[in-house]
Amino acid sequence: MAKPMLDKTVAITGASSGIGFETAKALAKMGAHVVMICRNAQRGETARETIVRETGNEHIDLHLADMSRQRDIFRVAGAIKKQYDKIDVLVNNAGAIFGRRELSEDGIEITFAVNHMGYFLLTRELLEVLKASTPARIVNVASQAHRGVDLDFDDLMGETNYDGWLAYQRSKLANILFTYELDRRLQGSGVTVNCLHPGVVSTNFGRQGPATVSLFFKVARPFLTSPRKGAATSIYLASSPEVEGVSGRYFIKQRPRESSPESYNKTAWERLWQVSEDLIRDQER
Repeated sequence: MAKPMLDKTVAITGASSGIGFETAKALAKMGAHVVMICRNAQRGETARETIVRETGNEHIDLHLADMSRQRDIFRVAGAIKKQYDKIDVLVNNAGAIFGRRELSEDGIEITFAVNHMGYFLLTRELLEVLKASTPARIVNVASQAHRGVDLDFDDLMGETNYDGWLAYQRSKLANILFTYELDRRLQGSGVTVNCLHPGVVSTNFGRQGPATVSLFFKVARPFLTSPRKGAATSIYLASSPEVEGVSGRYFIKQRPRESSPESYNKTAWERLWQVSEDLIRDQER
């Protein structure tokens, strides 16, 4: 049987469980050389071994990084650029929700640090190798949770009236704003970028979030989308010839859809990009 991702190298964040794991496993089955970027060494290695065993593909590598830590992102991006001569697909998948306001070691509100800055900085650091690997793809896992909010650029760190769910919503809006601005900047480069809503998926997500969110996932879990089905659109955007050359779109169930009206604010695209650049710390710290 033909393996459509043979000779393709794919990097996936948050690949040890849930949607990320299912995406990694499916692309490995298609023949891809999968680079798993995981926070926990034990869980990451268990996931890697499972994928090798279940797919027969031994080209599965594990790299460790906490996506809330910029030093980890710089380090893992450096290691990837040194080890691989190309990256055909980058899937920004790692995400989290938190019940109380915390700051990352870089002084950034933790939801924004993981869910947006993790995407932004890793993509930024791998962009040259992606451009050298054209045609290449970037896939950003966003969410329908972005609807009904906009970014408060005067309080991106949630210092006033912090709400964990609102912080999550805004971080997912940031994923879409980032996708659209990156698409604008990548025009003519041979690199495409798209984002998606995976569905409301039954994973470990939400367990450390606000009490109401945690309760929702606990009660609703039997009725939620399976991680395998939740990964379908990520897999599609990473591998399907149907979306070759398609860029700057928001997908649900493998179909392009309109995102929220707020997400098409080009001024917000540009402002978020500049703020994100300003939040990057000196990698030599």
